[in-house]
Amino acid sequence: MLLLVDAGNTRIKWAIAHAAAAPGDWAAHGAVPHAGLERLRAAWAAQGIARAIVSNVAGPAMAAQLEAVLPVAPTWFAARAELAGLRNRYRNPAQLGSDRFAAALGARTLAPGKALVVATCGTATTVDAVSAGGDFLGGMILPGLGLMLGALARGTAQLPQVAPGALPPTFADHTSDAILSGCLSAQAGAIERACAALPAELCIVSGGAAASVAPLLTVAHRMLDNIVLVGLHAAVPALATD
Repeated sequence: MLLLVDAGNTRIKWAIAHAAAAPGDWAAHGAVPHAGLERLRAAWAAQGIARAIVSNVAGPAMAAQLEAVLPVAPTWFAARAELAGLRNRYRNPAQLGSDRFAAALGARTLAPGKALVVATCGTATTVDAVSAGGDFLGGMILPGLGLMLGALARGTAQLPQVAPGALPPTFADHTSDAILSGCLSAQAGAIERACAALPAELCIVSGGAAASVAPLLTVAHRMLDNIVLVGLHAAVPALATD
């Protein structure tokens, strides 16, 4: 069995697949907060894992914790100049986050031959462009929805902490909805600006805040959970030749 792991800033997402399964066709999958990582030790050990592919953007301490609970030594996924038909046009290809490169690869795998914007709405929101020909062109990084909401509460004297909830009107008539409307509009506006600039045929939206942001989008879009894991899965044949 193959284990795929996406260690992000807040959660660890994972999936288990049979060796010949198509990307996204998983026998099991789940997610835990960082504090829940130890719970996965026994679950993974019972699955007959032969290989583990890991994307980690949560730092070296998380890498050490993952190594301690993984049933096999992992292959650490990292961005590179080219992989599985995706060409990385970042000025320094190795500087691109492994999660962004994997997400772009996953999006291209599911929508080949299309100009794509890949928006991952997590702790940070990343909005990246992939050309129809398979070039990762670069993108944007901005605070995620939760960080935006928290920054207003921490940085002002009178604005409250607001949690994502029901979609507010654009011109809200009370403060909590006005905050949520503004932060959601900022997220959706960045994504739509990227789609117009490419221009994109399709926007792939993923991440924990995707369900809050996607309803505001007026561009063609598709919500996909775990796009990083799809990309890791799609990369396996190319990584096998390393």
